[in-house]
Amino acid sequence: MLTQRTSSLVTRIFKGIVIALGFILPGVSGGVLAAILGLYERLLGFMAHPRQRWRQDLPFFLPVGIGGILGVALLSAPLAYLLTHAQVIVLWGFAGAIIGTLPALLATATQHSRRDLVDWLWFGGTLLVGGLGLYNVSHLGTLPANFIGFVVAGSLIALGVLVPGLSPSNLLLILGLFSPMLLGFKNLDLLGVFLPIAIGGLITMALLAKGIEYLIDHHHSRVYHFIIGLVVASTALILIPNAHATESISYAGTTPLTWGVSLLAAGAGIALGWWMSRLEAKYK
Repeated sequence: MLTQRTSSLVTRIFKGIVIALGFILPGVSGGVLAAILGLYERLLGFMAHPRQRWRQDLPFFLPVGIGGILGVALLSAPLAYLLTHAQVIVLWGFAGAIIGTLPALLATATQHSRRDLVDWLWFGGTLLVGGLGLYNVSHLGTLPANFIGFVVAGSLIALGVLVPGLSPSNLLLILGLFSPMLLGFKNLDLLGVFLPIAIGGLITMALLAKGIEYLIDHHHSRVYHFIIGLVVASTALILIPNAHATESISYAGTTPLTWGVSLLAAGAGIALGWWMSRLEAKYK
């Protein structure tokens, strides 16, 4: 029995490490990874009804949380290095991973009803308004990498867990919080980065989990067309240079070799995103 409990504990820690990929990799959704690993429905139910379920679910998810902290600590340093030394290649790979998930998102959007005009309006409106809004946010100035900024980052990460298919990291790139977050993770800045992200994440889950559960149950198609519009808009902005954004992609000095490798990275990202979506559909 002890061996079985230990095995279960280690398994949940490992699942937390995997879900951490959704916190720090643009194009990867923590919600999708949680669904693949069989944790999403239980997590959403716990966050939507914490008073009724905390006794059974809090001990279950604590090892998952520990694994998530270990994951971001282990993975942040190599990712920060790659973004510094191969930015164009890495961001094109990220964009490919996002594109690879779009067919699954489109299919998920129409699981319970056929796509109609209102769905297209939700998609088009989110694409236009969301794209312009995110682009203009960078013109107004990126969010400061301070306690409040990282609370916002935690809120976005929580949304990526609550809504499968929504990747928060591409939004953090646009808002100028992604690299500072990676640096804080790499340096194990518990008070300056981990704590505010945890606060933002917990507050967002507590406030929105029940509402998101209701919206997905009762307005499934509208919610997912909104998500798809936001995903497409934010992906395009990752690849478009913006002089007003501190973490914007820069094509200065790009060589034909860089372009070739970037296209290969995009292709590999598309394949990875598609494969992950297939896994989600299989194990959800």
